[in-house]
This record gives sequence, C-alpha cells and structure tokens, in this order.
Amino acid sequence: MAEFLGGWKRTHTCGDLRGADKGKTVILMGWVHRRRDHGGLVFVDLRDRYGITQIVFDPKDHQQSHLVRNEWVLAIKGEVMARPEGTVNPKLGTGEIEVKCQEVKVLNSSLTPVFPIEDEVEVAEEVRLEHRYLDLRRPSMKDKIVMRHKTSTAIRSYMNNQSFLEIETPILIKNTPEGAREYVVPSRVYPGKFYVLPQSPQIFKQLSMVAGLDRYYQIARCFRDEDPRADRQPEFTQVDIEMSFIDEDDIYGLGEGIMKNVFKEVLGEDIKTPFPRITFEESMNKYGNDKPDLRFDMPMVDVTAIAAKSDFKVFKDVVSRGDAVKALNAKGCADFSRKDMEDLTAFVAKYGAKGMAWFKVKDGKLDSNIVKYFNEEVQKEILTALKGEEGDLFLFGADHIDTVNESLGQLRVEIAKKKGLIEKGPKWAFCWVVDIPMFGHDEKGRVFSMNHPFTSPKEADLALLDTDPMKAKSKGYDIVLNGFEIGGGSIRIHDMDLQSKIFKILDISPEKAEERFGFLLKALSYGAPPHGGMAFGLDRLIMLLAGTNNIREVIAFPKTAKATDLMTGSPSVIDQDLMDELHIKIELEDLS
Repeated sequence: MAEFLGGWKRTHTCGDLRGADKGKTVILMGWVHRRRDHGGLVFVDLRDRYGITQIVFDPKDHQQSHLVRNEWVLAIKGEVMARPEGTVNPKLGTGEIEVKCQEVKVLNSSLTPVFPIEDEVEVAEEVRLEHRYLDLRRPSMKDKIVMRHKTSTAIRSYMNNQSFLEIETPILIKNTPEGAREYVVPSRVYPGKFYVLPQSPQIFKQLSMVAGLDRYYQIARCFRDEDPRADRQPEFTQVDIEMSFIDEDDIYGLGEGIMKNVFKEVLGEDIKTPFPRITFEESMNKYGNDKPDLRFDMPMVDVTAIAAKSDFKVFKDVVSRGDAVKALNAKGCADFSRKDMEDLTAFVAKYGAKGMAWFKVKDGKLDSNIVKYFNEEVQKEILTALKGEEGDLFLFGADHIDTVNESLGQLRVEIAKKKGLIEKGPKWAFCWVVDIPMFGHDEKGRVFSMNHPFTSPKEADLALLDTDPMKAKSKGYDIVLNGFEIGGGSIRIHDMDLQSKIFKILDISPEKAEERFGFLLKALSYGAPPHGGMAFGLDRLIMLLAGTNNIREVIAFPKTAKATDLMTGSPSVIDQDLMDELHIKIELEDLS
C-alpha cells in the first residue's frame, strides 16, 4: 500500500486540525472539493469523510496546483498556519487554520463528475442512484450513513446491556408463505428444489426461544418481493427481538428504552416515556388508520346517527344501507376558498370518496350549499358533536366505513400540512397501537391473520374463537412514530392445541400446516416457553431521524421504486451455462 501513497502516511483527517495545531507539519489525504485561483496563490478545499481543510499553494513552487481539478485525490504535506485576520470561516470546524503546502502528490485524477459534489444542487434521483458512489460523497448523504451507523451502534449497546444475545439466522431458508411474495433461489445441488430469502427471521427467533436462549436480537436483512414505495424496499433491515417468559408490558418497556437510547445517542434529544397506548379500534375510528399521526389533533367524529335525522339524500341513503358518515373539524379553516374546497374534494377522490360535504361555522350557525337539508336541531347536534367554534370548517365523508376512514384519514394529514399544524405540534409523537384484531377478511372474503398465524389471542377472548373469532383481539402491538409504523410484534402461541385451533380458523389443514411449518410445530412440542417479541424497521426509523420521507436516502446502495439497481444494472440476464447448471429453463409469455 505504501507505494500507492507515495510512501506517506496520513497524520490527520481533513476534519481534525484546529488553532492549537498551528506550526505542526501534517500529511492530509482527500479529494479536491473546490479549487480557487487567486493569481498569486491557489486555494484548494481538501475533503474527506471527516471534513474540509483549506490548502494554500504557491504556484511557483507547485505547478500541479494549475492542473488539479475537482475530485482529484491528493496527498498534501504542509505546515498548519493560522488564517489571516478576516478570513476565518466559522462554518467549518477547521475554519481557523489552513495548511501551507510544502509537497503534493497526485494519488489519482478524476473525470469531471456528472453532478457537483455538493448539497445545494438538485440532481435527478435516477442520476444519483446510477452514480451512488459519487452521491455518497455529498455531505448530507455522508451524514445520513453516519447516522445509520450511530443508530445501529446505539441499539446494539442497549440490547447488549439488557443481556440479549445477538444471534445470526439463515438467509437461505424453506418456503413458508407468510403473506408477502418471496424471492426464490434455485439449488444447483438439488435440481428442481429451491430456497427462499427470509421475509423476516420470525420462525428462527421463535426456535431460539425453544432452544432456551431466552433473549435474542439481530439487526437482520430481510427480503420481500413486493411493489416498492417511498418507505419500502425489496431488501431491508429490521431490528429483530424475541424474549421468553414475558408479557406485553415487558415489550413496551423494552421498545421505549431502545427508542429513548437511540434518540439520546443519535440526536442528543430526550423523548418522553411511557408512550401513549391506543387501541386499534380507537385508532381506526378517530384517525382512519392504525398508524395515527399524533403531532396534531383533528380526530374524526362518527355522526352517522345525526346524519340520519337530516333530509340530505346522500346521507340518508348511506345510513339506510348500513354505511357510515364521519366528519373532521378543521379548526379555523372557514376561510378556505371555493378553489380550496374543490382541491380537497379532488384529494379525497383519490382514496375512493365520491364527494365531500362541508359546513362553515359563521355567526354561530352552519353555512353551506346544503344547509337547507338540515333543520335547526340537527345543526345544533352537529355543532356540539364536532365542538364547533366560529371560523371552523366541517368536512364530511359518507360511504362504506373503509372508504370513509381512508379518505378522511388522509384528508386529516393533508389539512394539517396546509395549515402548518405539524410544525406547531411536538417534534416526535410516539404511540403503541394495541388490542389488534386476531383476524381480518381479504378482498375475496377469506380469513387471514392480522399479524401472523403464531400470534396469541387475548385470554379474555379465547371463548370467541369458538363462537365469533372475527371479534377476538390479539396480543399484537405496533409502535408508531409521526404517522409511520416503525415496528410491531406479538406474544406468540406456545400451546399446540391453541395453535391447531388458529390454523383451523385460517383454513390451514393439518397437512398444509405440516408442509409449511412442520419443523416449528415439532419444536413447539418440546417444552416451548411462553415468548414474544417484535421488530423495528431500521430503514424507516433512520428515515424519520434524518428528516426525510424516502428510505432510499438512508440506504447506502438502494434499489429504485421499480426494484432495480441503476448502478450495477440488476436484475440482469445470466449466462446460459449457469442456467443449464441450475436446470432452469425460461419461457416468456408472448405479450405482442
């Protein structure tokens, strides 16, 4: 290596030097961030991961100073000098000093970068991802990768201090369908057989409890062949946790402790614990989803019974078929213009709403183009239910409950953004969503697990499994931050009779259960302890810590929204020789 560095050894990074280092002879190595030719002298800002140091060249002594360009890699030997009076840069940690170059070695030249290596320039994401190694040189991107490292370190430190063991689990596993599509890996040694990549280490962390390892965690790579979006990637990282002999309160305390330690170590901020706990039912009723943003108020109010008393045909028809009418009170928004109202109506239409009724509160009364269909008594009931005050705006959704919840839940956040309510509220709003239903129905009417088939029901609801299982609540829980679900988990089933009953409700036959989960079921029959756990989405958590809304910003080498890698060109076609060795033949459907 020494010959590549010209025999030199770096003595300091480009972020180290301060006024106290004046007079030292140092060797710095890094990239040319900027070059400024002032005639008599040439100034170069030399950059590395740690910062920037200004280098001063006398062109008479160093002809290379005329040649170097941005992103060339240099080694500099020189004397640390105090900057002349009036030229100190308080924005830089090294802003008091500069290094007068005595010797310079060009370690490598560079093509002109396809975009400037600075934060102030807007660059298309596709270009950034194609040249990610350049994008990561930008200070803001470097800071996010450093933040990711600090977050992982803070989590490991906390978990280790709580007597957890970091245990690695397999990446090549058996296909055990859990809901999302899986990535499939062909086996060369066993033609016609396949591994899959894990959606999570769920089964293996439960097996760790059966093994008596008591407290497991892992910062685990997971894979799901799903349609990507801004806060989702086909490969992602989660903080996976499992414990034996615990209940929900143990999980809540651990999760809050992890978050408190992360926010203190990474941001230097103290967050308040314990976090509020909201039932799934309350969250859906008041906020329209199971991941409520509690940085601002504005809950939804069910006014179905009141709407039934009106003469407004839309409301009456909705109520008569057993659907719902809900409303938001957008405080102080009565000044919204007709254009504003048209925009809001178009907004909820994106979420299935067929329209949007509204009232403004003026002079203590309701004002709207439909007010004539609401008698004075009904108007008073609406004002009371929505806690209406002068200048408020009431916005109504009337449809199937799912459509109303989705459209008004999204509208609630949209109005908060328009009115700046999010900035006025707390910076960090955590909560636990608890009492999650055991089961739901998919679009074909089939029963599915709201968490996974190994989630335990509440003891109080065990009888419902025989009479009305769709009403049973689980020992499942999600942790939510600022309207994002950042983690979730459950207390698991460890009793085989109860597990069999859950499989039956899910229409999983004993034969299918054995095929999918036989090894786990066998393990559970060997004295499995009561256990439970959870997982945090590390990428999503760091996305929030970094103040961005795109997890690609906090992953070193992410995929695009279409699950492609523009830098390496994957996915790609592989050689026919390898296809033959794997006994794979591809027949593409003719779509012409």
